[in-house]
Amino acid sequence: MTQPVRILLVDDHLLAREGVKELLENQKEFVIVGEAANGIQAIEKTKELLPDLVLMDISMPKMNGLDATKAIKQQFPNIKVVMMTVSYDITDWFEALKRGAQGYLLKNLNTDDLLNGLKAYSLDEIPMSKEMAFRIWKEFKKDGQAEESLSARELEVLQLVAKGHSNKEISNSLNISENTVKTHMKNILGKLQLENRVQLASYAYNNGIV
Repeated sequence: MTQPVRILLVDDHLLAREGVKELLENQKEFVIVGEAANGIQAIEKTKELLPDLVLMDISMPKMNGLDATKAIKQQFPNIKVVMMTVSYDITDWFEALKRGAQGYLLKNLNTDDLLNGLKAYSLDEIPMSKEMAFRIWKEFKKDGQAEESLSARELEVLQLVAKGHSNKEISNSLNISENTVKTHMKNILGKLQLENRVQLASYAYNNGIV
């Protein structure tokens, strides 16, 4: 049986945390292992609990979610961070991704959309429209990024990442191990000077790779 995704819930509003807990309590895919009310607590709890995923608010006292995300990703790059906020500001979207967040969910999403988004991020999928990918790509575009530096296999992996495939799905599709997929991912990110799967998807869409 697949183990549930262990979530650290970070929000300075108790009612907001209670709402998320109520939403997830009957979802066998997730278990909330801890809570924090600000960015400083989020870092401390992450060190203590080593969750699979941190569900992080942006606006909080003492330390905001963006700064906490950067600190967590620097120390624990394999722990996923998904921002959950009321903000529609696209600059918050970009800033969160720059600091290493895997995704961004709005608190006012309906229950099904919120759960589906959380499930997708936990599986390393990318629930994002092509329009959003283009906007992100424009923000992250850097000189010197060129797919010519990628091997044929790395291009195949990149194409599947851009289509929202998880590492396991890529492994099955290309008949290679998940560890090999992870190695390819690390090499691709390094060659293109990108940080995460969302940026990779944006790059692929807007350079005609998919």
